[in-house]
Amino acid sequence: MASTLPDVTRPHDPSADRPRRSAAGGPGGVAAQLRRMLEAGELDLPRPGGGHTARRWAVLADWGGRDLSLARLAEGHVDALAILAEAGRTPVQQALYGVWASRSGGAAVRLERRGSCGVLTGTMRFCSGARVLDRALVVVDPPDGAPADGRLLLDVDVTGGVEPVPGSWCTSAMADADTLDVVFHDVAVTDGDLVGEPGWYVGRPGFVLGGAGVAAVWWGGAAGVLDRVLRHLRPEPDAHQLAHVGELHATLAAADALLGQTAAAVDADPGSDPAADPGIDHGLAVATVRAAVERAAREVVDRAPRIVGPAPLSRDADLAGALADVALYVRQHHAERDHAALGSQVLDRWRSA
Repeated sequence: MASTLPDVTRPHDPSADRPRRSAAGGPGGVAAQLRRMLEAGELDLPRPGGGHTARRWAVLADWGGRDLSLARLAEGHVDALAILAEAGRTPVQQALYGVWASRSGGAAVRLERRGSCGVLTGTMRFCSGARVLDRALVVVDPPDGAPADGRLLLDVDVTGGVEPVPGSWCTSAMADADTLDVVFHDVAVTDGDLVGEPGWYVGRPGFVLGGAGVAAVWWGGAAGVLDRVLRHLRPEPDAHQLAHVGELHATLAAADALLGQTAAAVDADPGSDPAADPGIDHGLAVATVRAAVERAAREVVDRAPRIVGPAPLSRDADLAGALADVALYVRQHHAERDHAALGSQVLDRWRSA
């Protein structure tokens, strides 16, 4: 089957290199690139499960191959738009969106009722685009007295009343994604800002599909590293280098094929509601493809330095940056914890067959 994702053997295009500037700085910075993409309609992608899922994931992968920080923010925007569409909501025109849903370290934002008004208070970690976005879909805890498992999703203007915490991202990897802790200082919201019912965000069919879109970005980032590695090979590479290149190409191609297979399955049965019809639950397929892409990315992170050696890693900032970005970003996959959950799904499916 023809690859649904970018060809990992294509010549590297230096014009697509990352600017390596801060997310908010300069005409070539990530924020400026994202704005240009928004204005040009490049962030308008087919919805997952709408018949063109492979094309959606191919674009996500292509962004990942160009620059993972840019791809992180672009993926957040298109995911937010897909969520709003799933809820029957219309996004604010020409607004850059993201999805802020982390509960890392127990930090959380809570909706508090004050008379007839509602305000958001608290701190959320890992808010990508903290100083870049116009709006975010924010997952918050319900007011006191409401069921604890009924977390709410709100469409929030984050241009005022939210305070990014300087120094809350301490590595150069993925730094251009501007991922920071954010403090909400009594940010006013209304019932009209609510998206879906309590608990809807994680219970909707599209929640699972969003995880595969992220995996497509990982794949693009890993393929982009291999692409950058190939330009450093001598005209006659040694056998060890060629062996690593062959292994990485095969591993990435296998993950690519699985992404394509999963996209086709999603489009064949897009409206999967596991509660209504467990037969069209894509959870196992998505968990499988995420594990496959994570494995491919780990192989790239391990083998790429062994192919090129120290000189390119210390003298090619684009290669070194792309490698560091992949190593960090793919850790959104929870390693053995997610592998164990996948194994449990496999066993349950086998026992129920």
